[in-house]
Amino acid sequence: MNEEPCYSSFGEEREDGQVMKMSVESSLQLDAQGSFLPALRCVPLSTLKYQTVLQTLTEEGSGLEPVDDSPEMLRAQEEWEAVENIQPGAGGWENPERSVQLISFNEALQYFQTADLSACRKQIQSTVPHRGLSFLFHCLFGPPRLRDGLKEERDLILAIAQCSLNHEDPVHSRVLQTIYKKLTGSRFDCALYGTHWEDLGFQGTNPGTDLRGAGFLALLHLLYLVMDSKTLLLAHDIFRLSQHHIQHFPFCVMSVNITRIVIQALREECLSKECNRQQSVIPVVNSLYAATFLRLAYVWRTQQKTILDSSFVLKDLEILAKRNPKQLLRNLDTYLTKGTKELSSMQFSGARDLSGSHGTHPKADNFTGVCDLQPDTTNRAQAV
Repeated sequence: MNEEPCYSSFGEEREDGQVMKMSVESSLQLDAQGSFLPALRCVPLSTLKYQTVLQTLTEEGSGLEPVDDSPEMLRAQEEWEAVENIQPGAGGWENPERSVQLISFNEALQYFQTADLSACRKQIQSTVPHRGLSFLFHCLFGPPRLRDGLKEERDLILAIAQCSLNHEDPVHSRVLQTIYKKLTGSRFDCALYGTHWEDLGFQGTNPGTDLRGAGFLALLHLLYLVMDSKTLLLAHDIFRLSQHHIQHFPFCVMSVNITRIVIQALREECLSKECNRQQSVIPVVNSLYAATFLRLAYVWRTQQKTILDSSFVLKDLEILAKRNPKQLLRNLDTYLTKGTKELSSMQFSGARDLSGSHGTHPKADNFTGVCDLQPDTTNRAQAV
């Protein structure tokens, strides 16, 4: 239904930008409080920008000539120019006129491979130290050591886990925007800060505050999950489960915890055998992340877990990821090859309720902190 523009009464605009005045005062009507605003409320801001109405009102109301070259006027003009570029979106602000290109996992990884991570590399601890009898036991019965040719790749992963989110970095911003768009289906960019990140499962308006213990690797894992065609359906399935009215959980915070579990398994050399077999580290780490997230979703859905069970479920996942990562990887392969759309229909090996014996639930709805769990000093002898 087309309506006549409500600002047409201000006059006709000539080609040179001048306005033929039709008694601006007569076009404004007073409301009950003696305000002229009702006559202007229906005028879109983006339309007023291209009219000389404001200038006319200013000149007639004050009798003063506009000072075009004053700093105040220039700043006001810049702010006015930016008005039309702000559009409301779901949970924050979206800009329909600007949309950064999606970034793939390989492109983001290549960025870190060429970036200067010397400061981050100084903070990493490649393996968990062993002393005394623990050292002897680890040497005799522990998992095999990672081949020398793969240690650089391992250290790169651990260095990325030490990197914090930098909103000023274009690559970091593109990673965030890609995750947001792939999970929500939005075509437009969103604000780097805002409540829309809480809708995705972060604890606050700034995603960077939730990456403690996993660093930027947590965002790379989310990027891998949503940009790989094989795992995108899995990402959407888990994200929908996180929105359940009873079994809801913070999707991104849970993902960060899973990344931390994978980091710990890598440092304790629980993945060395599989990495040596595949002659690569990054694909194994990515697959274990997806497999652990799949396992969490399966247990969460089939055993009717809620947020009260979160710390127990995460602890059991950490134990399983260290003791038998190969089982998790097999389950992921089964899920991806069979193309199962519903997690509840999957038959996982070893899918017993490990958390059922923990008894009462914790009183608070708190997730296990990404740095709260200590390295497991027992049962390290089992290799992949």
